[in-house]
This record gives sequence, C-alpha cells and structure tokens, in this order.
Amino acid sequence: MGNLIKYAKKYSLLYIIAIAALVISILLDAAAPQITRHIIDDVIVGGETQQLMRFLLGLLGIGLGRAVFQYVKEFIFDYSAAGIGNRLRKDLFDHIQTLSMGYFDNHNTGELMARVKDDVDRIWNAFGYVGMLIIECVIHTVIVVFCMLRISPVLTLIPLLIMPIIGFYAIRMENGLGQVYDEISEQTAELNTVAQENLAGVRTVKAFAREKYEIEKFKKHNKKYYQLNMKQAGLLVKYQPNISFLSKVLLMSVIVVGGIMVIRKQITIGELGAFSEYANNIVWPMEIVGWLSNDMAAAFASNKKIKNIMAEQPDIKEPEFPVIPEKINGELQFDNVSFDLNGTRILTDIDFTLSKGKTLGIMGVTGSGKSSIVNLIERFYDVSEGRVLLDGIDIRQLPLSLLRSQTSVVMQDVFLFSDSIEDNIKTGNKAATQWESVEQASISASAHSFIMKLGEQYETVIGERGVGLSGGQKQRISIARAIAKETPLLILDDSTSALDMETEKEIEARLELLKDSSKIIVAHRISAVRHADEIIILEGGRIIERGTHQTLMEQKGQYYKTYEVQYGEEEARCQLTQAE
Repeated sequence: MGNLIKYAKKYSLLYIIAIAALVISILLDAAAPQITRHIIDDVIVGGETQQLMRFLLGLLGIGLGRAVFQYVKEFIFDYSAAGIGNRLRKDLFDHIQTLSMGYFDNHNTGELMARVKDDVDRIWNAFGYVGMLIIECVIHTVIVVFCMLRISPVLTLIPLLIMPIIGFYAIRMENGLGQVYDEISEQTAELNTVAQENLAGVRTVKAFAREKYEIEKFKKHNKKYYQLNMKQAGLLVKYQPNISFLSKVLLMSVIVVGGIMVIRKQITIGELGAFSEYANNIVWPMEIVGWLSNDMAAAFASNKKIKNIMAEQPDIKEPEFPVIPEKINGELQFDNVSFDLNGTRILTDIDFTLSKGKTLGIMGVTGSGKSSIVNLIERFYDVSEGRVLLDGIDIRQLPLSLLRSQTSVVMQDVFLFSDSIEDNIKTGNKAATQWESVEQASISASAHSFIMKLGEQYETVIGERGVGLSGGQKQRISIARAIAKETPLLILDDSTSALDMETEKEIEARLELLKDSSKIIVAHRISAVRHADEIIILEGGRIIERGTHQTLMEQKGQYYKTYEVQYGEEEARCQLTQAE
C-alpha cells in the first residue's frame, strides 16, 4: 500500500492519538481482572470488607475510562479512514475523467464503478475498522498473555496451545466464506441483471410471448443463488461449532487445572478468577483473525486494481505549448485526414472545409465513418495522418477544454441526466445559460410545446437516460441542449432519426436562423441534409461523392440511388428534371 501512505500522512497525528487511546483502553481492560483478584482474595477470602467500595469504584472508573478511550479511538479511526477514502475516491474519479475514449472502449462501466465504489470502500475499511481491529488484536493478545504469564506460566500453556487451533479453524472458515461471498456477489449481479432486463424490456417480453422463457431463466439464476447461500450456511455449520467448542474447552481446562493448582496452593482462588477472565478475553482475537486477514487481503487486491487505473495515462494529451485564440469563429477544415483505431483503418484521406455559418451534410451507410469524423472534431481520438483545423489552428494545439467548449454535439446515442429538463438543457454551461436561452433553444428544437404539457413543465424531473420520454422527445431535448450552449460549431450526429418529417423540417428551418454557427449534420435521411451548403458521401471511410443536393442528383451516383430508395424513382426523376 505504498501509494496510500501519502493519504495516511495527513492523518498521522490522529492515528498516533487513536493508537494511544487504544492502548490505554486495553490496559484498563487488563486491569479489571486484577481488581477482581483482589476482591476475591482480600475481600471475600481475607474478609477486608472495608476495601470493597474502593475496588468497586476502581471497576467503575475502569468502565468509564474504557468507554471514553474506546469512543476516542473508534471515532478517530473512522474519521481518518473516511477522510482517506474520500480523498482517494475523489482522486480516482478525477483521474478517470482525464482518460481518453480509447480507455473506455476497452473497460466496461460496471468494472469502473466497482473500482470507484467497492474497492475504495475496502481500502477505507483497512484504514478504519479493520485496521483498528488488527492493531487491537495484536496489542490485546500481547498484553493479556503477559498478564497471564505473571499469574501462572503453567496455566498460560493451555491458551497458548488451544488458541492456534481456534485461529486455524477461523482462517479456514473465512477463506471458504470469502470465496462463497465472491460467488454470491457475482450471482447477485447476474440475478439483478436478469430481473432488470426483464422489467426494462417487459413490452418486448410480452410482445414475443417470452414469459415462460424469462421465468425459467430467472429460476435458474435464483436456484444458483440459493445453492450458494446454502453453501455459505454449510461452512458456518462446519467450522463455527468447532470454534465455540474449543473456546469452551479452553475455559474448562483453565478452571480444572487452575482449581487443582488452587488446591495445591500454587495460586490463589483470586488469581484463578483473574486468569479465567484473561482466558475468556483472549479468545475473540483468534475468532476474528480469519475475517481480518481476508478483509486486509481484499484491501491489498483493491489497492492494486486502483493503482492500475491511476497508472493509466490519457492517449489524448494536452498541448505542451497551447495556442489560445481570442475568438473561435467556427471554420473547420479536415486536411487529408486518415484515422486508425485498434489497427483498423477507419477513415482515409478525408478532406473538406466548412466555412463560418455554413452547413455540411455527411451521409453514408452504417460503418462508413460518419461518427468517427465527429469523434475527431471533439478530439476523443487523434488523427493518424493529416490535420483537423479550427480557424486554421491544428486542434491538437488547442487546450481540450477550450476546444470542447466551442463545439456543441448532439450524439447519436442520446444521454439525458436524471435531473430537471431545464438543468438538462443547461448542461453545456449551467452557470452562464439564462432562462431566456433555455426557452429559445427549446423552441428552436421544437421541444417547448411538449415540455409545457408536462406536469411541472421545465422543472419536470426525467428518469435516468430520459426514461419516461419518447425517443423523439429525448432527441429534441438533446438538440435544445446543444443550441443553448451557443457555440460557433454545432454538430448533429443522426439527431433527428426518431422525429417525424414535419418536426424535422421545423428544426431544420430554425437551425438555418443560427447564422453565427457552422453546422455539421450527420444523417441517413436525405431530408436532413438536402439544404446543406455541401454534402459528402462516405463509403468505406472514404469520400466517394461531394457537392450540393442538385449536383449530387445530377451525378446519379450513390446519393441519387439513396434518394430513389427513400423517395421513389419517380420523385428522383422529377428532382433531376428540376435540377437540369
């Protein structure tokens, strides 16, 4: 845990105070049997009843002192561990935010969530309750064994012989339980996934009459979950009685052997009483040693996983000597751009210029590279060859925050946050976006009318990822979000696919009014791009056609064929006649 020392250093003084309080608490605990010894030997056997009150007050003082110091050490350990966990989780999350899209392409969300939540929690426990108990077990055992040796080295042999056996059983039990807990955790995730998929896709399930199949699938996972829990119960039944039995054997052996020693006057009956208390107190560290070792091993494993993430470096680097222009106008140029991803050529020799205030349409079949162009503009990835220029500046020379603040993107996969509609529209710049901009952006995206019909209108809280809204409504809110950001470059990546033709035309007409923004419209439908100043057609990552709607119709190439498919041959011929 070398990398965690820097987090612990801030709390080093607190840990010293906590350990001091822990030691004092254990010493007070160890002093109690000594008072018991005096009560038996001096008061009960010796008849010195006048000392009873003093001894009782001593026990009361020990009880109060232990309560105070136990509180101090537990509070400080918890406080320090919470601080370490908080800082570690923040640093980990901050670091994840710096990583490039390539990293997220190769790591699933569940894995990263486990690192941020579960693994940090395990380290939190290691610096808190678990770490405290490990220290307490060691110091407690040493002090109690020392006190036992002072009373009778012979009697001390009994717990020293039985304690390792109890510890062995405890470790065996916890190792078995640890494996089962992992299997139960995985099975719980699978069970939840099956249930979540079924409930989220209940319409599909019913539409395809899959109820029986889904029930059988759930029963299969539920049965495995049941079997794992029974396996867990079996391990407890196998080992726990042995541990309890050995604990009782230890106490019984101490009493029997100690009783003989009392009869032989080798020790007093008060010393036997004190020794019995010590013997009873030394059992619990052995009972939890397996649990503690498993938790600490889990913390080490979690730390290793977190270190691996922290060692990752973003592929997309901030420029060493950034160029910061006074203003971005929105002129975009792809200068012979080629792009490889995971050894596969995605784009080849892409070359175009988008002037300020103009509109570029991009069309092509699925997998032709349309979205890759959007990803390169945002610098989610870097070009393999060529340059992407914004106002004549290579975007690799611009700070990432500046570049992305000057572009508004409506992604193909619409993502809305579980928040109010107003806050979702303000996502691009919450601090600066005024209500008037929100309303105007909603009107431009043809979203205002349906928002006003909702129960709380713009204050309506939508579900995660926009649950409760139709696909078209989610797209319109995402378009409004992009418009409200008010950037010189607006990119719509297949953002009207769920809209009807009439709504699409309304949005197109309003986008035309945004004269200060350069626009890129990526689409499958010709209706979305036909009024663009230039349209490029991609195939296999290359530009195979380019021009306006009219010129492309005249070429009778792929664009013309697409028009025929979408509008019919007769309409295509009419369009061509008009163009001529």
